[in-house]
Amino acid sequence: MLLGLDLGTGSCKVLLLNLQGRVVAEAQQEYGVQAPRPGWAESDPQDWWEAVVSATRAAVGDQGPQVLALGLSGQMHGVVLTQADGIPLRPAVLWADGRSEEALAAYYRLPEAARRRLANPLTVGMAGPSLLWLKEHEPANYRAARWALQPKDWLRLRLTGQVLSEPSDASGTLLYDLEADTWALDITEALGLRPDLLPPLVPSGRLAGHLTAAAAEALGLPAGLPVAAGAADTAAALLGSRLEVGEVQLTVGTGAQITQMLEAPVLDPTLRTHLYRAALPGRWYALAALQNAGLALEWVRSLLGLSWDEAYAASQGIPPGAEGLTFLPYLTGERTPHLDPQARGVWAGLGRHHHRGHLMRAALEGLAFSLREGLEALEVPPSTPLRLAGGGTAEPFWQQMLADVLNRPLVVTPVRSASALGAALLAGMAIGTAVPDSTQPVSLVHNPQSTAYEAAYRRYRELYSRLRGWFA
Repeated sequence: MLLGLDLGTGSCKVLLLNLQGRVVAEAQQEYGVQAPRPGWAESDPQDWWEAVVSATRAAVGDQGPQVLALGLSGQMHGVVLTQADGIPLRPAVLWADGRSEEALAAYYRLPEAARRRLANPLTVGMAGPSLLWLKEHEPANYRAARWALQPKDWLRLRLTGQVLSEPSDASGTLLYDLEADTWALDITEALGLRPDLLPPLVPSGRLAGHLTAAAAEALGLPAGLPVAAGAADTAAALLGSRLEVGEVQLTVGTGAQITQMLEAPVLDPTLRTHLYRAALPGRWYALAALQNAGLALEWVRSLLGLSWDEAYAASQGIPPGAEGLTFLPYLTGERTPHLDPQARGVWAGLGRHHHRGHLMRAALEGLAFSLREGLEALEVPPSTPLRLAGGGTAEPFWQQMLADVLNRPLVVTPVRSASALGAALLAGMAIGTAVPDSTQPVSLVHNPQSTAYEAAYRRYRELYSRLRGWFA
C-alpha cells in the first residue's frame, strides 16, 4: 500500500491507497492557525507534527508493515525558518498572512523583465515577501536560519532528515524562474535575500529520502520507508483528480482555487492569475486563487451560532439575492482578481427584515460571486464544465447555487481527499509503482437552472468598486 499525507492549513489528512487504486483508509486531525496581530497568520510546526502522528496512526492502524512508500503534499507559499537540523526558529508564516505588503516595494523595483520571469502577481503571503519582512523585522532569526522551507518540505525534513524541495511548491514562492524552471537566484540576490536559504530541487515524483527510525516509531511505520518529494497541495490535488490538459477544476477549502491544466506555460499578460508547475514533468497549471472561501464561511457560520446543517437549511429559505443583502468575503484581503491585501469583509444593505438566514445566504452568495470573478479572470471558455473538488462543496444545495452563479455545468467526482490521493500516487512514482485509476464515474452533474443571481452579482461587483478606495 501507499501512504499519502496532506499538510493543509487547518488540518492534516492521511490516506492509505492500495496498489489497485482503491482508498482503504483515511484520517484527519485539525490544528490551529494563530493571529498574534491583526492580518497575521501563523502555525506552530510542532502542532503539525503532532497532528501528522495522530492522523497517520489512525489511518494506518496495524497495517504499517504493508506500506511501501510515503508521499507528501502541503499548503503553499508559507515560510518555515529553521536551523540546520530542522528545528524551527519561530512559528511558520502562512499564505494567509498579510504583514508583507510593504515588502512588495522591493519587487516593484526589479526590472520588468525580471518580474515577468516570476510569471505571477506580486502578492503578500508568498514566501519571498514574507522572507523580506522577516529579514527586516526579525534580523536575529533571519541570520540564524539555515533553511527557508515550504511547510511540506519542513515535514519531509522531520521525516527523513533530508532537505529538498520540488518545482510545484517552489514556483509559488515568487523566488522561482518559470522560464528557466529553477530557482531565480539572481532575483533572490537582487531582492537582498540569501540564496543559500533555498533548498535543492528534485522532481515531485522522485525519491527524496527514507523514514528515520525515530519518525518511523512515532508514526507506526517501517524504518527506512521510501519518501517521495511530493507536491504543493493544489498540484497534488490535480494529480489525484487525474485532471487532463484543458480541463478545469474548482477546489473549495480554506481558500479556493480554480485551476486549468496546461501543456505549456502561458503567462497571463494582466498578471491577475497565477502560473505554477504541476506535479508531473511537462505540465503547468493556470490558477485563480482566492484567499477567502471556507475561511470566510466558517467565520460567518460560527459568528451566527449555526451548525452547518442549520446554516444550509436557513439559507435555503431565503430567495436568491438575499433580499438586497450583499456580502464581501474578503476577511484577509484578496488575491484573484483584485490583488488587494487591504480589502475587508462587508455586509451591505442590512434592513430590519434580515435575520440569520439572510446573513448566511448572503455569505454563500458572496463566495460564489467571488469565484465567478476568479473564473472570469482565468478566461476559461464558456462551454467548459467545472470539476468540483475539496471538502467545501459537498452540499447539493450549495453545488446548485455554484452552478447557477458560475453559469457552468459542475461535474462532481467522488475523490474526497484529492491532495492526499495525489501524494500517495507520487509515493508510487518514487518506487516505480504505477497505480491504476479506480475513480468511480462522475456521480452527479449540476447544470445551471436559474439566472436569478445576475442582478445580485452586479451589485456585488459595484460594492467592491465603491469601497476599494475606502479600504485603502
